[in-house]
Formats: sequence, structure tokens, C-alpha cells
Amino acid sequence: MSIKSIAAKLFAKIIYNKTQIWSSNPIGTQQKVFQNLIYQANKTQFGKDHNFSAIKTFEDFAKQVPIRDYEELKPYVDKAVKGESDILWKGKPLYFAKTSGTTSGAKYIPLTKESMPTHIEAARNAILHYIHETGNANFVDGKMIFLQGSPILEEKNGIQLGRLSGIVAHFVPKYLQKNRMPSWETNCIEDWEAKVDAIVGETINENMTVISGIPSWVQMYFEKLQKEKNKPVGEIFKNFNLFIYGGVNYEPYRAKFENLIGRKVDSIEFFPASEGFFAYQDLQKDKGMLLLLNGGIFYEFVKTEEFLTENSRRYTIGEVELGVNYVLIISTNAGLWAYNIGDTVQFTSLKPYRIIVSGRIKHYISAFGEHVIGKEVECALKEAMENATIRVNEFTVAPQISPIIGLPYHEWFIEFDPEASGEPENLEDFALQIDHAMRKQNTYYDDLIVGNVLRTLVITKVQKNGFQEYMKSIGKLGGQNKIPRLSNDRKIADLLKRA
Repeated sequence: MSIKSIAAKLFAKIIYNKTQIWSSNPIGTQQKVFQNLIYQANKTQFGKDHNFSAIKTFEDFAKQVPIRDYEELKPYVDKAVKGESDILWKGKPLYFAKTSGTTSGAKYIPLTKESMPTHIEAARNAILHYIHETGNANFVDGKMIFLQGSPILEEKNGIQLGRLSGIVAHFVPKYLQKNRMPSWETNCIEDWEAKVDAIVGETINENMTVISGIPSWVQMYFEKLQKEKNKPVGEIFKNFNLFIYGGVNYEPYRAKFENLIGRKVDSIEFFPASEGFFAYQDLQKDKGMLLLLNGGIFYEFVKTEEFLTENSRRYTIGEVELGVNYVLIISTNAGLWAYNIGDTVQFTSLKPYRIIVSGRIKHYISAFGEHVIGKEVECALKEAMENATIRVNEFTVAPQISPIIGLPYHEWFIEFDPEASGEPENLEDFALQIDHAMRKQNTYYDDLIVGNVLRTLVITKVQKNGFQEYMKSIGKLGGQNKIPRLSNDRKIADLLKRA
């Protein structure tokens, strides 16, 4: 065992013990975060506009500060982008994380000197928890790859901006610099396909032990490796035993990954966003992620079914229940206040508080009142694939409201993996299996089928690399971009139909 791995184990124990302290006092920890946020932002423009000096309790805060999304917070963000100080948080942001917007075009999410370290520490601590739990620290001596966006940053009114993953690349700890791949030059390549080709060239003969990234884009990397060497990734990288991912559910990809790798590897799920690093998987045996209550973020939760109603109740950490679907609302030391990030979560544990991401509040299907969420379609597909050789590369679901013949239905666009004998022999039978799993999970959907409002779902096969081509066509190939699991319209579906 190397000195580096011994040191990693000792450090892992220290971080684990610190985590036990705050996680065993969740309500007190969140109250401390809340009070500090209000105090620090008391003299900002936002704080003055919302009478922060008079806020003593969460109830005061809820009365003074309504829930907002980016569009509603944009007037304040625009002032910060112009270089004005003390708008949402004291001083000026260190960076703006630039993300794709909706009606407003690009979104600029502030990162401050207080918030930026939490992104780095959370990722580090997740790996240290894994080391503490498993005792496996040998991977620290190998090479690690993090598939991410370009670290080249722009400047706007004296403040640098770029994609979060590119900004984070500037904060890689010194003790990881020698182990980290790809090279800076390769990481700066903008064209995603050219970038992956370059990464393959740089890593194919290295001792890769940790690989991290969004599953769909890591899959592209693995397929190129396999094609280059004509053998499984696990044979190319014999010491590769840890996959780190975030942004999407890994389960629909797991069978495909195990086939590409040639064996099972441990995995850690992250829940990061430009707005903050919210949770990470702290136990291999538990798929829930530990909610980070001490990281400068105060959390609120609104039940999904109540979210769009007037006067919906805002719950704090001590009031949540297991298995309920909540819209996640955050206030942060980057200056986001009662901010709706668009994600929905469910709690899998209350001691400590662990969550899973159940979907997006804007990514759902309710064309007929069915309220289908991302977690349901992912679980249904997983159930249908159990005990079968079927493998799926990617999928998305949209409603078909006006079919030429027959009743409306949900249309599932699925890219199977025929090279791995992963395509169902009978597509209609497979559709029925998914439909049955959906009906068990969602009573509204079941009622619509029983009542002959909807017919059973229809699968439309997408040609190989069809989703990659779609992402390329809209300028979102690679990086942190993801295919939405669900759409309540047919914008994506119609483009896939024409492909």
C-alpha cells in the first residue's frame, strides 16, 4: 500500500467523523445555515428589497421571499452581470456558470468565494466516504478522468464565465494534478467528437482507475475505446474499478456499461448543478444520496402535486416524509433565494437525510392529467429489461395527442443496442411489459388506459447514434448536456421522427 493511499484512508476517517457531527443534528445545522445566509446578505440590494433585517424565522422568510425561478430572479442577476456589487450576495461573484436557458436565452448562475469551495469539497468528500466504507484506496495511485466541458473562460464586465465543469477544472487540488486526465490542451477542444477521440488517444495506454462523467457521454468514450482495442474496457484498464456519475439516472445505462466494461464496477452518484452541489451517494448499499445540509445551502421542499396551486406549503428539513415527491427549493451563499432549480426529489431515509432525484418539474407528461415523472419511466424500463438481454443506449418519451388512427398514446423513442443482442424480439410485447410497469406505478395513467382515454404505449426505434445526432443538430453534443427523459410536447419527438 502506497503512502498516498494510507494518507487517503486517514483523511477519509476524519471527513467521515465530521459528516457524522452535522448529519446527526440536521435541523440545527440547517438553522445555522439559514441564519448565516440572512446575516451575510442583509445589506445587499436583494436583502434590502425583502427586509432581511426583520427576518428572524423561516416563517418570516417565507412571507418576505416568494419562490422564484431564473426568469423571475433575472432582473437581479442582470445587475450582477453588469458588474454591480452587493446585488444578490455581498461583493461581486467570482464567476458566472453559463447554462442553456429557456425564454431568456443563456442563464448566468453566480458563483461566489463562499460557494465555489463547496463544489470541490463535496466531490472530494464523496470519494473519501467511498474509501472509508470500502477500505479501497488503491485507485488514488492511478489515473483519473473527468469528462467535462472546456475550461476556457470568457469575461463579462470583469467577471469570468463558462460552464460549471470548465470552471471547476481550475480548482483541481494539487495532489490530483499528476493523476488527472485528459491534458489541459485536450480538455480545451470544443468539438465533442474530436475531444473524445483525443481523450481516447491520451488514455488508452494509461492505468485508468477512476472514470467520471454523464453516462451517455462516457458511453461514447467506452465505445471508441472498445473499437480501438477490440476488447472490453475492463481489459484495457485492468485497475478501473470506480465510476462516478451525475446528472442522470445510471440504471438505464447499467447493463450496457457492464457489457462494455466486461465486469461490474463500483459507482458513486453525485447531485451537482451550477446552483450548488446538493448531495452524493455515501453508501454503496444505499442508492440514496446524502443531502448536504452544511454546505451553505438552505433547503425548502414543496409537494409536487401542490406546487402549481396557490399558497402551496413550503416545508423545511424537519417536516419532510419518505416517498413523497418534492420540488427542491434552495437559498444559497451564491445569492439564490427561494430558488426553484427545477428538480424533484424523494427522500429514501430520514436518519440521515438521503434523497433520490425523481425528475424535473418541467420534464413530465401530463397531456391527459397523468402526471408521469422521470423516475416512473426509468423504473418501468428497468423492470421490463430485467431477466432479459435487452440493452438500451438512450430513450425519451412524449405524448401523441392526435394520432392518425386510434386513441392517443405515449410514444417511447428508444435506441437499442443491436450489436450486443440487446434488441427485443417482439417490440409490441416489450411495449406491453413497460406499459404494465407504468400502470403499477402511476394510478392516473392506469385509469386513463382502463377508461379508454389512452391506449398502451408505442415504441419507436431510433437508429444507432440517433440521439447523438439529435444533440449535435441542436448544438448540445457532449459536456453536461442531457436528453430529457420526458417532454409534454413533441418538439424532440418530431425531430427524432424526421431523423
